[in-house]
Amino acid sequence: MAGVITTTTKQAPKTDYQRHWMFAESDDKAMLKQIEETHFPDNREFDVKPIIQIIEDILRRATPSFDGVPKGTQEHVDTVEDKTLLVEFDLLFEQTAHLLHKISCEISCKFSGGGDAHATIMTLLRTLSIYSWDAKLVLTIAAFAVNYGEFSLISQLRPTNLLAKSVAFLKQLPDIKEHSKSLKPQFEALSKLIEVIIDVTKCIVEIKELPSQYISDEKPPLLSAKSYIPTTTYWTIRGILACSTQIASLIGRTLGHEYTVSSTEAWELSSLAHQINIRHQHLKDLLTLCHQQIDEKMRQEKIEILIRITKTPQLDNMKLLKELLHPSEELVIGMTKKKINIEVLRRKHVILLISGLDIHQDEIIILNHYQADPLVRQGQKMHYEMVWLPIVDSVAMAQYSLEENRRDFERLQSMIIWNTVLDPFAIEPAVIEFVKNIWHFEKRTIAVSLDPQGKVASENALPMMWIWANLSFPFSKETEEALWKSTEYATWRLELLADSVDPRIIDWMTKENTFICLYGGDDIEWIRKFTTEAKAVAKNAKITLELFYVGKNNVARERMRKITEIIAKEELSDCWTGTELTYLWYFWVRLESMLYSKMQSKKTAENDAVMKELMTVHSFNGGEQGWAVVCRSLSDEMARGNGEIVLKSLQEFEKWKEQAENNRFVLALRDHMEKLHTPEHCTRLILPGTTSTGGIPPDQKVVCAVCYRPMERYLLYRCCTD
Repeated sequence: MAGVITTTTKQAPKTDYQRHWMFAESDDKAMLKQIEETHFPDNREFDVKPIIQIIEDILRRATPSFDGVPKGTQEHVDTVEDKTLLVEFDLLFEQTAHLLHKISCEISCKFSGGGDAHATIMTLLRTLSIYSWDAKLVLTIAAFAVNYGEFSLISQLRPTNLLAKSVAFLKQLPDIKEHSKSLKPQFEALSKLIEVIIDVTKCIVEIKELPSQYISDEKPPLLSAKSYIPTTTYWTIRGILACSTQIASLIGRTLGHEYTVSSTEAWELSSLAHQINIRHQHLKDLLTLCHQQIDEKMRQEKIEILIRITKTPQLDNMKLLKELLHPSEELVIGMTKKKINIEVLRRKHVILLISGLDIHQDEIIILNHYQADPLVRQGQKMHYEMVWLPIVDSVAMAQYSLEENRRDFERLQSMIIWNTVLDPFAIEPAVIEFVKNIWHFEKRTIAVSLDPQGKVASENALPMMWIWANLSFPFSKETEEALWKSTEYATWRLELLADSVDPRIIDWMTKENTFICLYGGDDIEWIRKFTTEAKAVAKNAKITLELFYVGKNNVARERMRKITEIIAKEELSDCWTGTELTYLWYFWVRLESMLYSKMQSKKTAENDAVMKELMTVHSFNGGEQGWAVVCRSLSDEMARGNGEIVLKSLQEFEKWKEQAENNRFVLALRDHMEKLHTPEHCTRLILPGTTSTGGIPPDQKVVCAVCYRPMERYLLYRCCTD
């Protein structure tokens, strides 16, 4: 008749087993000296990770689940069947097999048979004296895993294997399935203790493998962690001995008599697991501090490497690009999602487009247009390659979840025809800091231009790209200066103001005796009055006048959409509608770029005629009313004025009609508007502090385009989700 296993909570005098675990925390200091006296490492290289891998596999499979199927029986079969892996470990285990057997005997024969826990631990530590602390633990756990694995293997096979059944009979092993209800608390406590032992061992292994070039073991926190490891090793081996004792206690108590499992034994295992876990948590906290220190040192080193590369002549651009785009060294061709190796960029001009995930859709549309320009390609070979490097910093990650940010990235990536990084969330923090501090990226898009040797040709080539598109290749400061000096862009003309923005305007500029008026603002009533008056004056003056509405900068897109719909519906003038509103954005970003470019070159309204006109147009845009610029095709004649003056001048056309004859309309209009000017004025120049065109330095002196006096500086905060 099979024995009966029952559970009892009856209190009993402390047994020798119980007294084994009654050492207090205060004993640590007293024992530390004894423990360290057993430690004489010979600094041999001993890779414990393969052993941990096998240990975890054994323990996972050995622990019963009390549903009749041991844990791991159906899972991870590939681990054992991976012959390549086992062959690779053969040599390592040949060297440790005898040692594991010796430790196993020490645990199962001496201690489990009633020996003293402390004495057994000290014997084991002396046996393992030449090994590091992590190796001592791993080898001891491995020896226990062998014993536990053999016990579990016999228990699992006994129902179907006669050999296992006979061995179980001779060892008097309990039928775990039959007595699962009584044994469950004991095995659950055992499983939790084993889990804690594995966790703290892995933590100690991780501490040992910390890179010494980034952290010193002579200073906290690593010094504190290493000082704590010897006693933690001692108590973890205690836990291993407790596990071994629990397994040994099941032998020889199955048949012929009742076997009582005291709930106190399960409590003792849980208590020991709790104590080891406290030590584990302390080591984890110290390990976290170690990683923070290492990360900081690595971050500083990475930034120093990037700075050194940018300041040192290189054979090509690969070194810098690999440091920036690491770790994947792969790129993706935007919407096609085709992966390419970073080597395609070797010795090419490269534009690094750096932005957040809030990059303006209009920017992508225009840059796609640049990339698709046939002039950029010669025999399928690009003049330059563009790579989108999105910066997703801690602020962005705090605002939105990783999934939301990833969706935004994939949405934008699907719109792009040039190269992008494979995974923006893998970009190293040091790279983000370098881009912000060295290349001055804040919020809006910048384009860093690199020559084929990786030298920075411009920290932000985007302004010149907005102004001249691909004509600014190779996007260097020298090219920018040369373009401003060229005849085409040295004077304020309609070609500079609206070059390549819209084919209709370009067509008008090439027609003889055509007058073109670009006007803006967001007051629809003023727009109605102005366009009506302008058409009447053109008819009266018998001239061809083309009107084109260019909107207002820094105004919500939805407002611009509504205004342009009214203009188109009422046929007030030509304008951009629907998806064409991208060109409205482009018109203004070009003007901002010109202003920024001139300011970077230290130009002012006093010493540069183009700068004066740029500031005037921007000041018109900052006003409450509209404004207008009128010019004659195939000439440099231009007249401009704010909404009030230009409208009044048109209303008073009869006063200057005679002067406007013989194609002198623009000059006559300009003369009359000058007569209407008064000394009193309030000019406002509204420019974003950080834009896709760059930024206005805080110490930049800005003078009024009307009176040349220094303008006062104010801060304007705006929130616009459009």
